[in-house]
Amino acid sequence: MIIMARKILFCVLAALALACGRDERQPDAREPALEVTATDTSKPAVLFLGTSLTAGMGLSSDEAYPALIQSKIDSAGLGFRVVNAGVSGETSAGGLRRIDWLLRQPLAVLVLELGANDMLRGQDIPAMRTNLQEIIDRTRAAHPDAAIVIAGMRAAPNLGEAYVGEFEAVFPELAEANGATLIPFLLEGVAGVPELNQPDGNHPTAEGQAIVAENVWTVLGSILRELDGRGESDSVPD
Repeated sequence: MIIMARKILFCVLAALALACGRDERQPDAREPALEVTATDTSKPAVLFLGTSLTAGMGLSSDEAYPALIQSKIDSAGLGFRVVNAGVSGETSAGGLRRIDWLLRQPLAVLVLELGANDMLRGQDIPAMRTNLQEIIDRTRAAHPDAAIVIAGMRAAPNLGEAYVGEFEAVFPELAEANGATLIPFLLEGVAGVPELNQPDGNHPTAEGQAIVAENVWTVLGSILRELDGRGESDSVPD
């Protein structure tokens, strides 16, 4: 069962690489693609820097998980706005090119969802790690009090045990080294489940995005409550 599940996961990730590759963009660092989900730009941002998984490829903008997170924030009465800076085909290097522009705003949390496309293209893992660390460093330099959340990803098993182990270790290691919070696997409960993915087999459906939002909110919700001064004991709607 484990071997079969990982084979299914590989098929999903391999298809994602092809789909993202066809739609890859190289945005100018001064004019990144982003969507401000909330309208009150005076509120500190929860910035989602990521790939097509964050952008919500194949869905309307309000079905992507960052928009669902905004709904949870609003329902909880928390004073934050979501900025969706997901770009289809994005790599860690692309995210690094865009980060300085994105940091020109009040920032409460950076949710870093990058690395999957680096892996799917067989790019150098140390280089990916360096890019992700530089994104974190620049965020901390611009916004010392901002919280960092790192979304973990898994590697295609056919890349070999050594590559898989090295890749998957990057995310918890970065989280520990930087005092960041880890989402163990962004696509937990979604990857490899046909009915939760679109016909292309690699991008979550609206229902799948809702599960991804829950995976994120499990980690992010407590961080936002603390930043908002409400603490863990206050009730926050799911």
